[in-house]
Amino acid sequence: MVRADISKSPKPLSQLGRRKKSPKGTVAVQAFKGRLRLCWSYQSKRYFLYLELPEGKTNRTVAEGKAKQIEGDIATGNFDRTLVKYKPERPISDHITVAALFEKFISYKTKQVYKQTLAKYTALLGYINQFFRGKAAIALRETEAEAFKVWLAKRIAPITLHERITLMRACWEWGMKQKLVDNNLWVDVLKTVKVPPRQKAKPFTKAEIEKILEGFRSDRYYAHYSGYVEFLLSTGCRTGEAIGLRWVHLNHDCSVVWIGESLSRGHRKEVKNNRARFVSLTPRLQAMLLSRKPADAKPDDLVFPSPKGRAIDDHNFRNRAWKAVLSKVEVEYRKPYTTRSTLISHALDMGLNPAMIAEMTGHEIQTLFRDYAGNVQGRPKLPELIGT
Repeated sequence: MVRADISKSPKPLSQLGRRKKSPKGTVAVQAFKGRLRLCWSYQSKRYFLYLELPEGKTNRTVAEGKAKQIEGDIATGNFDRTLVKYKPERPISDHITVAALFEKFISYKTKQVYKQTLAKYTALLGYINQFFRGKAAIALRETEAEAFKVWLAKRIAPITLHERITLMRACWEWGMKQKLVDNNLWVDVLKTVKVPPRQKAKPFTKAEIEKILEGFRSDRYYAHYSGYVEFLLSTGCRTGEAIGLRWVHLNHDCSVVWIGESLSRGHRKEVKNNRARFVSLTPRLQAMLLSRKPADAKPDDLVFPSPKGRAIDDHNFRNRAWKAVLSKVEVEYRKPYTTRSTLISHALDMGLNPAMIAEMTGHEIQTLFRDYAGNVQGRPKLPELIGT
């Protein structure tokens, strides 16, 4: 290895130590994390080829031979932009298709995600089979990945598209660790997926809250759900958290509740972000809960069961009870989940400490301000400049 002789260097001291730029068309052999890689530029684009060879004299000779091959192709106009031509030969078994790679990824994720989340993976697999067919994952080009994104964008909403391309990126990231693919071409594709902003649902006003509660209490069909609705509006908890609430989660006099579980579609799990919390309840909520607690209530019994004693089905509740009562009391329809933003927005407007509100609702403070602040009275207000 040639070392620079500082005493004989004609260059200014300020330039010493700078890496000498390789001549145009030159492929450099570099050691990266103990292994060799090739690095070069072609038509203003940077390329890296990871050879998976440990640093050493013999392996460096092999790498230099591969570098000469690429330099020759660049010089003669035969350069393969996909780099497939220069990659080490793989066993035939490793040349799995895009669909087969994603199937392996699903098998890996099956033990980590819930059934409803897994449905998103299988839905995406259907699109992958339809578009890529027998395409080998190792030979996939970025232009083909971009074409898949464009094709998929015509079939699903932008926010769903972003979720699906995120899954593709995660699949390739996992595939790289398994040495099934060499680079993650979905990173740049995901950057081009733009989700347009959507107007958030308006929180319920105090007058609307009273109408809704009275509507449920007086309804001949849906009065059974009045306690559940009151709890949602008064605590700002997620619907699944209220549905899954058990008597063991309340202290002896129902003045404090522990929210750490959620129940959805019959599946009980930890709360979102795993942010369990204790919340002190108001005297009104405390009295409501004590009045509905059966004398023989068991610790694991649901606090808000359906009329038939089972867990409330949130879809069934929304489509039947919720829509019917809001229509009857003439309150503009918003989803039941709006009860959460309603509590948060009013609490902020009343001057409650944002950190305390975040603790009560299981939020990050940044999320609280980004998604909920300014929904009621706290919106930015323009000054009146005309006629004053």
